[in-house]
Amino acid sequence: MSLLVPVLVRGINNLSDARYCAGMGADSLTFRLDPAFADHLTPEAVQELSGWVAGVQLIGEFDTLPVEDINRLVQQCGLHAVLLHRRRPADELAQLMVPALKLTAWVQDMMPEDVDLRFREQAPHYQGFVLATPPSPLPNAAELLRLTEQARTYSLWLGAGFAPDNLRSFVETLRPAGIVLQGGDEIKPGLRDFDEMEAVFDQLEEE
Repeated sequence: MSLLVPVLVRGINNLSDARYCAGMGADSLTFRLDPAFADHLTPEAVQELSGWVAGVQLIGEFDTLPVEDINRLVQQCGLHAVLLHRRRPADELAQLMVPALKLTAWVQDMMPEDVDLRFREQAPHYQGFVLATPPSPLPNAAELLRLTEQARTYSLWLGAGFAPDNLRSFVETLRPAGIVLQGGDEIKPGLRDFDEMEAVFDQLEEE
């Protein structure tokens, strides 16, 4: 299945999600590996899940874990990149064995020049920025225009919730680096409701 834009699915914690998303053409799957997360996975669990999929980038999500421990898990789990929840000094980022994405929050009413400065300062150290959670209310026309300009300059991954009504048009207009989805829990082992996720993949399928 060929998609208009790469798709990153966060928080994979079961085989149903891993296989479904890989089969639908997702580009990357993330696993929450930092013990700081209440729902973190063990390296052994990530190894087992990733062993069932092919052709996707494996990304570990980390919060407070030291860089040396992140690198150890990168090797142990065969990760291709990391998604960092907190901003880290440049010297720490330079020690990472793989590229890093930065989880970034949308700050309501933040001055455009301050947003640009934040991206400009961090861009040399990160492969891209992940704005997974849309603001409430959703961006207005002026904010969307500014976001479009930023997506032309920086590698921005945006949550599908930024455009709940017409994701395809949103992607074609903004041209983000990718779209971010959130994995879920199985109803019971081997049983998962994919209706909502399927609707997103359908909108992003190339015609």
